[in-house]
Amino acid sequence: PVQLLKPKEVPGRSGTSQRKPREPQIARSLIKEVFSYFVKMPVTREAFKIVEKCSEKYFKQLSSDLEAYTNHAGRKTVEMADVEMLMRRQGLVTDKMPLNVLIERHLPLEYRRLLIPVAVSGNKVIP
Repeated sequence: PVQLLKPKEVPGRSGTSQRKPREPQIARSLIKEVFSYFVKMPVTREAFKIVEKCSEKYFKQLSSDLEAYTNHAGRKTVEMADVEMLMRRQGLVTDKMPLNVLIERHLPLEYRRLLIPVAVSGNKVIP
């Protein structure tokens, strides 16, 4: 008797993808650019990998803290007050060192303009 050949089934292959969803990550180029701006010297690849891991853990913790502050306040949107509270808890913002002074010291002018309202002629405040 002649048997018909059937195609072999590939195990584990279904219509849907078996990949785990990946968490969003900060671009390596951005981390490298920011880090090299402050370091101002060459960094080995091994050291940079550690910096990447540390920055990823830092932003995860930062995000969860901001989420906790926002939930505690009964809101669903993170506001500037939450960020300032977190920076106060970290000791970055104090009565002697307000948030605006930190922004002016550490951020370029284009970011300062976005974060700090500026009075211009005609009594208009930007942004």
